[in-house]
Amino acid sequence: MKNVLVTGGSGGIGTAMCVGFAQAGFNVAVHYGTKKDRAQKLAAVLRESYGVDAFAVGADVSDRQSVNVMFDEIKERFKSLDALVNNAGIAQQKLFTDLTSDDWKRMLSVNLDGVFNCAQEAVKRFMLPNHSGVILNVSSMWGQTGASCEVHYSAAKAGVIGLTKALAKELGLSGIRVNCIAPGVVMTDMMKSFDEQTLNALKQETPLNTLGSPKDIADAAVFLCSDRARFITGQVLGVNGGFII
Repeated sequence: MKNVLVTGGSGGIGTAMCVGFAQAGFNVAVHYGTKKDRAQKLAAVLRESYGVDAFAVGADVSDRQSVNVMFDEIKERFKSLDALVNNAGIAQQKLFTDLTSDDWKRMLSVNLDGVFNCAQEAVKRFMLPNHSGVILNVSSMWGQTGASCEVHYSAAKAGVIGLTKALAKELGLSGIRVNCIAPGVVMTDMMKSFDEQTLNALKQETPLNTLGSPKDIADAAVFLCSDRARFITGQVLGVNGGFII
């Protein structure tokens, strides 16, 4: 049975990913930043519903020492790690001229440094010694095209794409695949604050005339971490209904 760590596992997309991996037979480490109770309840559901080993593990992905402690816990529980999904992230809408240095640093520390911190620990501790493994990074369609009023977010997510491609080249000979998902507009709790007019406008901009669900992203994640994707590395999969073509 394979083991996976999903960062940001207690959020909407992260929860769907954890369920998807459990359904596929993976043991799941459910990472949380602040939502400990939610992560623990999800882990219990995964154990009871799918017969896998699952546990909640907390860390600030932007802090290397916190990440090190998280990986200590994973090593003690699972002994090995086959897949890492870097899904944890934050978002903020703000005019470029209103951005502060703290806004910029916080966005990059979580959305880009966090990916680096977790990926490096996974590679050094588990994947290089085993000459195998999969890293899946979650970017955004705004990392591909840029978004007005989200300069820092777009920059961080573009950095994730660059990291993915470079790391795939470096780790390929070590049997490690690295890919990226770039979600479009997905109906999570955050999107529920949007009014109906805005949601309809987003739908109309999407060729498939619908918004994505967390399960759409989870299905892509499970596929890219499975043996069915064994010949895929260094790629960015846009799961966006055609919003970005």
